[in-house]
Amino acid sequence: MQLGVIGLGRMGSNIVRRLTQAGCECVVFDQNAATMRSLVGDRVGDSNDLADLVKKLKKPRVVWLMLPAGEITENTVKQLGGLLEPGDTIIDGGNAFFQDDVRRAKAMKRKGIHYVDCGTSGGVWGLERGYCLMIGGEKEVVERLDPIFAALSPGEGKIDKTPYRENRDPRVERGYLYCGPSGSGHFVKMIHNGIEYGIMQAYAEGFEIMQKASSREVPEERRYNLDIADIAEVWRRGSVISSWLLDLTAMLLAEDPALSKYSGLVEDSGEGRWTVNTAIEEAVPADVLSAALFARFRSRDEGTANKLLSAMRHAFGGHVEPK
Repeated sequence: MQLGVIGLGRMGSNIVRRLTQAGCECVVFDQNAATMRSLVGDRVGDSNDLADLVKKLKKPRVVWLMLPAGEITENTVKQLGGLLEPGDTIIDGGNAFFQDDVRRAKAMKRKGIHYVDCGTSGGVWGLERGYCLMIGGEKEVVERLDPIFAALSPGEGKIDKTPYRENRDPRVERGYLYCGPSGSGHFVKMIHNGIEYGIMQAYAEGFEIMQKASSREVPEERRYNLDIADIAEVWRRGSVISSWLLDLTAMLLAEDPALSKYSGLVEDSGEGRWTVNTAIEEAVPADVLSAALFARFRSRDEGTANKLLSAMRHAFGGHVEPK
C-alpha cells in the first residue's frame, strides 16, 4: 500500500520506517529537507511541497499527517482539501482536539474527501514496539485502510490473552481499535493522555516521598536512606503497579538517581486540559486528572519542579524541557 506522510518529527520519521519495513511505500514531506533526505530509499520518495506530494501518490490517495495540534494541522488540512480529489483520504495521526476533527471531517466530506482521526500512542519507541492506535471516521474507509493500521500496530506480542474475549474484534489484541465516528479516535486518545498525566504524577509524588524519607523533617528513628532505583526495579517484578512507565522510571533512576539532566519544568501538550474541560462539560468528577494537570502548572514556578515527571516525558515521548 502507498501513502503520503507529512511531518517527520520524533514520531513521524519512525512511522515511515515502520510502514516501509512492512512493505508499504511512502512519499514524504517535511519543512526540514535534511530529515526528508535521511528517509529516502527503496520504498520512500521525497517531495518539494504538498502539491508535489499529492501528484506523486496513486489514486485513491491516502495522506497521513503527523503534525502538532493547532494552526499547522489546520492549515495543512485546508491546503490538502484544495489538492486532493473525491475518494482520497486524510488521516490525522497527531494529537488533535476531537471537536476539530468533527468540524474538519464535515468540511472534507463536502469535497468528497474522507477524513480519519487516529490517536497514536508509542512515542519515540514506536519503531521498535509498534503504536497503539485509536481510530475514528467512516467505518468502511477505516476497513479499507486496515493494512496501514496493521503495519503500525504492535501485534499480539507476548501479552497474555484476556479471558472472555473470544467473540470480540481480534484487531484490538493486536493494538488497534476502530472507536466510532469522526472525532472518537482522538477523543479516546485524549482520555488516554489525561490518565497518563495522573499515573505519572502518582509515580513522581510517591518516589519523592521515599526520597525525602531521610530528611531532617523526619524523626531520626524513622529516617530511611532508600535506594529508589532499586525500589523502582523491584516494583517492576510482580507488583500490581508495574507498567511501561515504571519500566522507564527504573531505567532513568538506574542511569542517574539524581536525574541531574532535568530541571523538572513540565509542559502540558494540551490533552490534559481538554480531558478536564470535557469532564466539566459531562459533570464527571475527575479529581486525580485535574490535580495532575495543575501539578504541571505548578512545576513552572521555581522551586516546585518535579524532575522525575519531566524525565518520564522525555523517556517515552522525547519531550525536551523548554529553556
